[in-house]
Amino acid sequence: MYTAHPDRYADLPYRRSGRSGLKLPALSLGLWHNFGPDRPVETQRAILRRAFDLGITHFDLANNYGPPPGDAESALGEALKADFTPYRDELVVSTKAGYLMWPGPYGEWGSRKSVLSSLDQSLTRLGLDHVDIFYSHRFDPETPLEETMGALHSAVQQGKALYVGVSNYSAEQTRDAVRILGELGTPLLIHQPRYSMLDRRPEEEGLLDALDELQVGSIVYSPLEQGLLTGRYLDGIPEDSRAASDSPFLKSDAVTEDLVGRLRALNEIAASRGQTLAQMALAWVLRGGRVTSALVGASSVGQLEDSVGAIRNLEFDAADLARIDAVVQT
Repeated sequence: MYTAHPDRYADLPYRRSGRSGLKLPALSLGLWHNFGPDRPVETQRAILRRAFDLGITHFDLANNYGPPPGDAESALGEALKADFTPYRDELVVSTKAGYLMWPGPYGEWGSRKSVLSSLDQSLTRLGLDHVDIFYSHRFDPETPLEETMGALHSAVQQGKALYVGVSNYSAEQTRDAVRILGELGTPLLIHQPRYSMLDRRPEEEGLLDALDELQVGSIVYSPLEQGLLTGRYLDGIPEDSRAASDSPFLKSDAVTEDLVGRLRALNEIAASRGQTLAQMALAWVLRGGRVTSALVGASSVGQLEDSVGAIRNLEFDAADLARIDAVVQT
């Protein structure tokens, strides 16, 4: 029988999500790649337990996470039942709808039928009567945004979600979503964009500025850039790495000699700060408090613990930031 650590709230900072009452841990656990039937159940459960013991109260999913799609939700559902039933009210569980899940015209995108059917399926897999945050996973260019946001509003009205968010929306699309949801009376809680030292589009395209202005929280995915910023690629492509597999998210031809040289330079900066490269990468997205939380994945407890070590140094002076920019932007 799992018993949570009594000091689980002692160290990890919590940040308020936009103009809401909800605080999220600075680091949240994403179940994108490492939860499914191809991973040992005990490893998955050990990661979840250790995360909660370290103060990570937020577990983030989507309907299509696995592999195969849906299995990450099922895996978490089993773990929630086995280990976390007494702690359900201490947890924030989130999921999303928008990517392909079943055949035919209603199995993806942002129609009311697709979004609400997907949520019902997710709740069944999770074994829950509601999730804490429910996202539109991507903007649907062929469905009126009023319909997609109306579906999110209905999820809250039906008691199947406490808060709603969007992911992979542009700044302009986010502004429209905030306006529509505000008129319906369900505020937009949070946006989940991709953001890292190597992928700065939320800054460059004005999304972070829009979120600040709109008082909407942010939780960033791929802050370690699919593992590139973990230090695994400092000597090229390891045989057991994502880039060496058939993963569509990191191709081997992306790991060029130039990139490896940049990663080594970033690793030297991290070492001068007393951090691993992964820790510095996480600290970088969390710097200054603009980002509410950063999503970390983990294939082992040790990997998770290394990530959590980032919170020991979240400050950057101007010299450090300039050195990082010089490496990344030249």
